[in-house]
Amino acid sequence: MSDLLASDRLPGFVQACYIIAAILFIAALAGLSKHTSAKSGNVAGMLGMALALVATILLAARQASLPDPGDDWRSLPVTIGLIAVAMTIGAVIGLRRAKTVEMTGMPELVAILHSFVGIAAVLVGFNSFLDPGELSGALERIHSVEVFIGVFIGAVTFTGSIVAFLKLSAKMKSAPMMLPGRHLPNLAILVASAALMGWFVTDHGELAGGVERALIPLVLMTTLALVLGFHLVAAIGGGDMPVVVSMLNSYSGWAAAAAGFMLSNDLLIITGSLVGSSGAILSYIMCKAMNRSFISVIAGGFGSDGAVTGEVRDYGEHREIGAAETAELLADARSVVITPGYGMAVAQAQYPVAELTAKLRAKGVNVRFGIHPVAGRLPGHMNVLLAEARVPYDIVLEMDEINDDFDETDVVLVIGANDTVNPAALDEPGSPIAGMPVLEVWRARDVVVFKRSMATGYAGVQNPLFFKDNSRMLFGDAKDRVEDIVRALP
Repeated sequence: MSDLLASDRLPGFVQACYIIAAILFIAALAGLSKHTSAKSGNVAGMLGMALALVATILLAARQASLPDPGDDWRSLPVTIGLIAVAMTIGAVIGLRRAKTVEMTGMPELVAILHSFVGIAAVLVGFNSFLDPGELSGALERIHSVEVFIGVFIGAVTFTGSIVAFLKLSAKMKSAPMMLPGRHLPNLAILVASAALMGWFVTDHGELAGGVERALIPLVLMTTLALVLGFHLVAAIGGGDMPVVVSMLNSYSGWAAAAAGFMLSNDLLIITGSLVGSSGAILSYIMCKAMNRSFISVIAGGFGSDGAVTGEVRDYGEHREIGAAETAELLADARSVVITPGYGMAVAQAQYPVAELTAKLRAKGVNVRFGIHPVAGRLPGHMNVLLAEARVPYDIVLEMDEINDDFDETDVVLVIGANDTVNPAALDEPGSPIAGMPVLEVWRARDVVVFKRSMATGYAGVQNPLFFKDNSRMLFGDAKDRVEDIVRALP
């Protein structure tokens, strides 16, 4: 083992492993872009990560095996032992969460995982500052900039992700925090951070005890960045958290890339850049789907509180329908479209929905699903739920693919969706969701809306769909009502 670690060929071997791992990560992203290849994409990602871990452990072991008089405590057994302990703790926590988390809890789990990446970048940054190695001249200044930017991005990601987790898990009010001046505090923090970076890069004096004086601006900036991350996400309403989660995904990627620069780790740079750029692209796509400004998302400049807002209007009286009547509508239909939302996830109704789908298709009914880009609380949330229930991939269509077909649809089942099927987005310019593309389900012959009550959705506005002549409300738990329909079908 010692001969292997001392070999001059080991660094080349590690770099080769990193290249292969990077290719596997790219293959993982490519695989995850389609339902049919998602499983193979996950496998590629896991193989890449396993290879990267092995290579990194070998590199750390080689470093520990080299003689270093200044670090008497550092030895190969101690290094390997610390790595093993950290990996064991992480594996136990990860396996436990993977086995116990429900799909409805996946959005907040993703959010809190982003916070881990953020705090890791902060810790790596401070470690790189305190132990920079042998650097001088321009390299020292470049390293200082890397440390400063990496800590800044990591701190923003850390607190922002924690706020997103708290809002998604209902441990914090979803109402956007409206501080006086709204954007002025954010701007002031950015300006102050830029000034602190100038101080950090140019000040080479020392404090008592030999600690560099540059630690002062680094600590001040970190504090400001933590506040900025908190306010950026706290200023966004809970209904817009799907976009925020994808945005934080991008932030966590750039934080990892920054850590890669600080550690001179090529794979971490590549991986972070892949995550950062893909997260940014996803955020842009979701902003477009919600008719939001991408810049305003980054600046924390949009959101609603989930309370009733906009113009209060009287849309008339809604009409109710029972499970047996709904079954009759479906039995006589030739074309059915199901549009799920977060309510389906909460009720765990995907399994009876899949059973209903199979039963209708066996009768010759053309059943398809219409998925809005921001349905649920996480991008792809509904797609994963339906795949989990074994719904065929080829009948799960995106909004743009299904919207033109509603005119020729006999029955639409809206299961736990609200804002994504709200015609006010198109018909009411003053609505908080005005301009947001929606599933135009009201153009079908009959619409059945599954809801627990007439409460508004996350956008906080009433849905005129509920009061249209061709719409009827089926109240109760979505899973129970779908099971009732399945039993009532001939």
